Amino acid sequence: MSRSRWTLLALLLGTPAALRAQQVDSTRPPADTSVNQRAYEQQRAALQHSLDSTEAALAQVRGQRVQLEAQLENAIATATERRAQALLLSDDQRALLQLDSTLSAAQSAMQSQRDRMRDVGNAVRQRTGAVLVVLLRTDSTQAPGLAGADLTVDGAAAGSRVYSAVASHALGLGAVDQLYRAAVLPVAHSVALAVTLNGQPVTQGLNVQAGSNTVTYVRFTVKNGQVTADTWSSQGTAPY
Repeated sequence: MSRSRWTLLALLLGTPAALRAQQVDSTRPPADTSVNQRAYEQQRAALQHSLDSTEAALAQVRGQRVQLEAQLENAIATATERRAQALLLSDDQRALLQLDSTLSAAQSAMQSQRDRMRDVGNAVRQRTGAVLVVLLRTDSTQAPGLAGADLTVDGAAAGSRVYSAVASHALGLGAVDQLYRAAVLPVAHSVALAVTLNGQPVTQGLNVQAGSNTVTYVRFTVKNGQVTADTWSSQGTAPY
């Protein structure tokens, strides 16, 4: 009987401690719950960082897109301006080509007209039979100093000579140099000769009347440091 009383008393004394221990264990969180919480926080932080990085990259891409659009607009504007200039230049080039073609045609027409006028002039001169001959001679004392001669007929160059020592010697021996021979119109003509004598220029000129079916001669003579001229004519075209 006494043994049963002590056992009941021990149970009664141990019950409050057991209850307190059970209450303490119920208030402590489980170990696996804290681990899950830390994993969640880490994953959330990683996702937030990834989101921030993605937003920054997206903002950079948007900025690059704006720059590319601006560059594209500038390129289109530049290409349009160049195209407009090319069109303007093509119009100017076409106009210049047309003008060049017109000028070429006009030049060809003028050349043809000049050739026809020359042919007509030659035909007229040949039909009239007027011939003009210009001669040059010098005496023996002046021949070594004669270096050259330039002839003009009606203001246009008609002949030029440069005399070597052999040619000057031949003139000094009595040779005559025919400077000019051509069919001309039967009208008055001006003939002028400029010679270089001993390094000095000497000139002489005259007006001569050419007749139809007549050969008119003009002879220049270098003598005593001067140039003189005389003329004569003969019927027909044969030389005297």
